[in-house]
Amino acid sequence: MRRFWIFNHYATTPKTGPLLRHYYFAEYLKEKDIETTVFAANELHQTGTSVDTMGKPYLRTEEEGVPFVFVKTSKYRGNGISRVFNMLSFFFGLLRISKKYARQYGKPDLIMGSSAHPLTSIAGILVARRFHVPVIVEVRDLWPEAIFSFGKVKMESLVGRALSAGEKWMYVHADAIVFTKEGDVDHIKEMGWDTAHGGKIDLKKCHYVNNGVKLDDYYRSIQEDVLPDPDLEDDSFKVVYTGTLRPVNNVDNLLDTAKLLQDHKDIRFLIFGSGNQLERLKKRAEDEHLDNVKLKGYVEKKYIPYILSRSSVNILNYSQSHYNWSRGNSSNKLFEYMASGKPIISTVKMGYCILDKYQCGLSLEECTPRALADMILKIHDMPEDTYAQMAVNAREGAKDFDFSVLTERLYQVIKSVEKD
Repeated sequence: MRRFWIFNHYATTPKTGPLLRHYYFAEYLKEKDIETTVFAANELHQTGTSVDTMGKPYLRTEEEGVPFVFVKTSKYRGNGISRVFNMLSFFFGLLRISKKYARQYGKPDLIMGSSAHPLTSIAGILVARRFHVPVIVEVRDLWPEAIFSFGKVKMESLVGRALSAGEKWMYVHADAIVFTKEGDVDHIKEMGWDTAHGGKIDLKKCHYVNNGVKLDDYYRSIQEDVLPDPDLEDDSFKVVYTGTLRPVNNVDNLLDTAKLLQDHKDIRFLIFGSGNQLERLKKRAEDEHLDNVKLKGYVEKKYIPYILSRSSVNILNYSQSHYNWSRGNSSNKLFEYMASGKPIISTVKMGYCILDKYQCGLSLEECTPRALADMILKIHDMPEDTYAQMAVNAREGAKDFDFSVLTERLYQVIKSVEKD
């Protein structure tokens, strides 16, 4: 079997967390005679927990035949300097263990370094050079653009220019680039890095493999992981949001919308999720007598498919100002929403819009409570056949983002860079 190494700082197995993109790829690539090993940090992202490496530089485990290597990294909390050190420790950890791991388990035939942060992709390039094998750079989040958009660093600053130069170097030295949003390749054009603008990056090596959902598991979960909750079983028109409750998620917008719809007694807002704003939002709903809102708090992820399947409309509640939506959407939540077979409302209008492509939802031109209330009423008042068709479109569209389909796309990228 060919050996494929994937570096992803925050990857998990089903037992250690929900970030399963590369675990699913590894499962399906076995069917194509590719043994995929995923290298991740032992500090589990945003959980405060870790995998015990038994005092060694790494721990190798297998779950359902998928090899996972947890690299020992420094502990961190939040997004401060300790997280930067954690990123660096993962980067240097990959460089340090790769030769020893290869001696024991075999040299890779191909490596993929996957962001969120670019140090992981840079490690992929450097380790691939060490073994004289091709390398794929996977971009799941455009860094440093994401940093620039939040105003933490200015693009024109010395640090900003250095980060952009590092990003460019990474793309130039990749044998293939995989973006998880369809429009992210536009970034290379905008920066003038492609050959058409005098740069060194051939856009033919750029590919698109979105995030998605494992549909077999999703539909099994609907049947097996039932959440007993009377609010999910009644005949009301259920507006459902699932996700974290932090300032960036702007859940106050949903409460503002609910206030406008209080006279529509059959419309209820069910908000599932936890975060540092949960108690404040609960108090606000109580103080303002928002009887049409239920803040449910944390639920285990296994219940999400069932919750979404009981909704009337699912809300993608985003902030227009904190992200560049012109290039599309790669959030796992979108594809879980589609798989539920229910219409979707997005509070932002995106480029390369999947809701438009599959005719499975509606998007707001401007994110205001009034505009969202009007959109909810539009779906609430739809003729039954129009609503049913939108629901069918969502479920059918999700098939294009099943991980079996996404893995086939990745396999074609692998074939494009393999050496004879």
